[in-house]
Amino acid sequence: MKKIILSFLLLVATTFGLYAQKVAYVDSHYILDNIPAFHSAKEQLNKASKGYQEELDKIHQEIEKMRSELKTESILLTPDMIKRRKDVIITKQKSYESLQKKYFGKEGSIFKKRKSLIKPIQDDIFNALQRIAEEGSYAIIMDKALQGNIIFSDPKYDLSDVVLERLGYKN
Repeated sequence: MKKIILSFLLLVATTFGLYAQKVAYVDSHYILDNIPAFHSAKEQLNKASKGYQEELDKIHQEIEKMRSELKTESILLTPDMIKRRKDVIITKQKSYESLQKKYFGKEGSIFKKRKSLIKPIQDDIFNALQRIAEEGSYAIIMDKALQGNIIFSDPKYDLSDVVLERLGYKN
């Protein structure tokens, strides 16, 4: 009876072993850090973002100055003059918000620039990963940088350098 149970357990273990899936991981932060085009794109985005933000800060300061002056001078102004100044401030505030949305909004300049500069790099990485997965018969390739639940990972399953080599970057 023991032999039958032992044989059955051995058969089950062997069967599960045949169906085992290959799993690997990459570190997208490491990969991106080793791609010069990504650093250049990031620098361009930061420069554009800084320029837009400086422009918005200047307008915001103007609005705050207008509000402060209105508060200070309101005792000397007629109700009609106060209303006109408030209307100017409101118009300027709406213009500021519109410009802010134009630069940093969901479909704003920074979003579009990021899409045009970084998305091609991400697509190249994804395509390289897809080829590696197909060629190596990997069922799953996880991203260590994005998966906060990976507690330990054996470096022998890290394909980050393989991806970089596929993209033409030697490490």
